[in-house]
Amino acid sequence: MGRLKSRTERRARRKRGIRKGIMGVPARPRLTVYRSAKHIYAQLIDDLGGRTLASASSNEKGGDKNGGNAAAAGEIGKRLAERASAAGVQQV
Repeated sequence: MGRLKSRTERRARRKRGIRKGIMGVPARPRLTVYRSAKHIYAQLIDDLGGRTLASASSNEKGGDKNGGNAAAAGEIGKRLAERASAAGVQQV
């Protein structure tokens, strides 16, 4: 139990440290990538508006079957880029 708690605490501390210097605005949103044991998740976030502009993950319908490898990450990046351009985002 303590091992799991310390892992989540370390991840939260790392997130706080990184977020101090990064701010996503509508013209240039913040890109977040989370890699779990099975899947990869990516989001473009506008911090001023507090909303997600585009997202993609390996567990979506029609996604890659082997979610943890580099090929799946490339596919997620392509899907996120398509959705970002559809949402009007030109730069990340």
